[in-house]
Parts: sequence; C-alpha cells; structure tokens
Amino acid sequence: MNTKKRLAAKILKTSPGKVRFADGSLEEISKAITRSDVRGLIAVGKINKITPNEQSRVRARENAAQKSKGRRKGKGSKKGRKFATISRKEQWMTRIRLQRLFLKELKESGLLSPSTYRALYAKSKGGYFRNKRHIKLYLTEQNLFQKK
Repeated sequence: MNTKKRLAAKILKTSPGKVRFADGSLEEISKAITRSDVRGLIAVGKINKITPNEQSRVRARENAAQKSKGRRKGKGSKKGRKFATISRKEQWMTRIRLQRLFLKELKESGLLSPSTYRALYAKSKGGYFRNKRHIKLYLTEQNLFQKK
C-alpha cells in the first residue's frame, strides 16, 4: 500500500502523508497497478488529498468580541506612538472643554469677576493651564477669587 500511496502522492503533487484512502475501497486500491489505475481511483474519489489546515479565526473572533466590550485595551496592549490611540487634538479638546466649563461655573457662582473670567479664558485658550487644578492654584496664588 505504501507504493500506491507514493504513486498517488506524485500524481496529486503532495507528500505521501497527505494522501488518504477511502475506507471501503482498500481492495480496489490494492489491485491498482499502473498510474492510470491510480488516476481512475482519484477521479472516482477513492483516493483523496487532505486539504491543508487553514488558520483558524476562532480566537481572533473571541478577542474582537472582548475588545468590543472594552476589555483587552489596557496600557500593556497599546502599540504605536504616544498619540496613536488618542490624538493630540482630542486631548486638547477634552482639556480645554473641562477648563472652560470650570471657569463658567466659577463665573456663574460669583467667584470670578467678568474681567478676570475673560483674562483666564484667554490664558486657557493659549494653553497656559495644564488642568483644572492648575487654574485653582493660579487663582489662590494671585488672589483672584471675589468675595461674595
């Protein structure tokens, strides 16, 4: 049977390990002598070539499902540059919105005069303040809080 397998492998252009014989037709295969006999058995489907393993997408789908839920997105999973995930512009937008909201709340509560509010607004637009805490620190150092 090894010779038959080797013959079939040469015809199918694969290795003998990837040639399979159908279970019920072992007698017919053993009777085959010539290459044309083996070709006939291949045509009938009694000798087959195993299809190569494709790369499974199961794990990839599972990972994608987890990522859609928000998992697997920690610091250790990040690849790329510092601003690849959140662009500089988006960071700026979140920062400036927070600062402007904070200044608006201070003005509405009466802790800032309109002129001070304008000056601080312009400073924050110019990128003077790092964050909300920096604005608070600046206001206390400069004594800019209005007395109610």
